[in-house]
Amino acid sequence: MLEFKDESNNIEQTTLKKPFSQQAGRWLALTLATAALFVGAIPAIRARSDAAQVRPTAQLKLDTRPLERDVRSGNSYAPVIQQVTPSVVQVYTSSRARVARTPAPGMEDPILRWFFGEPRNDPRMDPRRRPNAPQTPRPMGMGSGVIVSPEGYIITNNHVVDGADEIKVALQDGRQFQASLVGTDPKTDVAVLKLNATDLPHATVADSDLIEVGDVVMAIGNPFGVGQTVTMGIVSAKGRGLGIISEGYEDFIQTDASINPGNSGGALVDAEGRLIGINTAIVSRTGGNQGIGFAIPVNLAREIMESLVQDGRVTRGFLGVVIQNVDPIMARKLELPSSNGALVAEVNPRSPADRAGVKSGDVIVQFNHRDVRDVRQLRMEVARTRPGQAVPIEVVREGKIKKLNVNVQELAGDSSSSAEQLELVADEETLVGVGVSDIDAQNRADWNIPSNVRGVLVVEVESGTPSARAGLRPGDVILEINRNTVESASDAIKMTAEAKDKITLLKIWSQGNVRFIVVDESD
Repeated sequence: MLEFKDESNNIEQTTLKKPFSQQAGRWLALTLATAALFVGAIPAIRARSDAAQVRPTAQLKLDTRPLERDVRSGNSYAPVIQQVTPSVVQVYTSSRARVARTPAPGMEDPILRWFFGEPRNDPRMDPRRRPNAPQTPRPMGMGSGVIVSPEGYIITNNHVVDGADEIKVALQDGRQFQASLVGTDPKTDVAVLKLNATDLPHATVADSDLIEVGDVVMAIGNPFGVGQTVTMGIVSAKGRGLGIISEGYEDFIQTDASINPGNSGGALVDAEGRLIGINTAIVSRTGGNQGIGFAIPVNLAREIMESLVQDGRVTRGFLGVVIQNVDPIMARKLELPSSNGALVAEVNPRSPADRAGVKSGDVIVQFNHRDVRDVRQLRMEVARTRPGQAVPIEVVREGKIKKLNVNVQELAGDSSSSAEQLELVADEETLVGVGVSDIDAQNRADWNIPSNVRGVLVVEVESGTPSARAGLRPGDVILEINRNTVESASDAIKMTAEAKDKITLLKIWSQGNVRFIVVDESD
């Protein structure tokens, strides 16, 4: 039990000197000839106008048929490999060498050196002009990439080309090219390169949404710089999120096909040689392959590439909610059939979600006709939605399915601090040992509580209690108890005293964020 503790056509008339019919005939002929010239000019004019508006595109060779799953084993995958390997390239990067200048003892300060007569901007004093100036090593790197269009567009990983001043690409046929960087998206670890060349091999792209766990896959790349290598395995899992891309968007395909350093940016292909993923990472205790490799689904990589090629930047959708995962205990309290979905802890005012009618406490279980498993998946689906698109969603509210439509906006600045951020709450237990108090002016000042936050202030939480283990802390504000709004400390005490069971669902404000926690005292 609780203790009381924010938009004249002027034609000149001419006297006819010749018979009317002859004069009219000449006028008619002249008019028709002029019209013909004008009509003939229309396509050229239109073509020039259209050409001025054409944006670059990458013409991908798509094959989105579902894979024919035949369990009969073949004798060789050589025909498949011969089909796809010419499109997999080696990527070599380098950065400009930096000069390490060593000033005379006691002259490390540039202001001090200038004071003693050394010009700060005199090119003669540039240490790079000195033959004996020490230089730092020229950083080199290598990875892989996949040519995906005849125009020469290559998809690779951002971490392969990050910080590179020069990028070179080597094809299987021995040709080498200087590559230009079209753009990068660190939040998905995707980068796009461009080769100014013709007669380029390019991979056939599949629909990565259709792959299934158990499908045979092959990883192709340049591991350890030894040269193009092919390894084989299966799809071990889909939809993996590892947290390895800082504040990023992860939806990895997991595979046991051997992936090693240098494979990054290479191809993951299905048994028909179609591109389904871009090899990206491994989990390893030794730095080498241990059977747990990850690839970015090609559908996601394609979307990023198309945005970078056509618009020069990546745009992401924005919903405007703070969300958290649902655990089994919380699912029971929210009358959910399972712990799938994303619980809405807070809705940003005037956001797309707010305008659509989404409310705090709703559980989003379907977005754009796709079932929502968890926070990570919903966040990915929203980000991949084209801004301005109207999307149907389903939420569970008070145990009932409610269908809504939301017009997704663009995520401004693509900031990781937006409200569409990951809000994981892995709390399973709480209100014995909790002290609460009404909020007064002094409390608001002491704890920086906004004037629009209403509820009761937590002033004490005994260590070791279920509430403490659930994450409740002094300075938090309890907004709701078991979906009921809390107005005062006495309300809170009454609600906990009359609880139907010992599992309590709390909605709290904590350090500027709103979330739900469950306090389980049933043990």
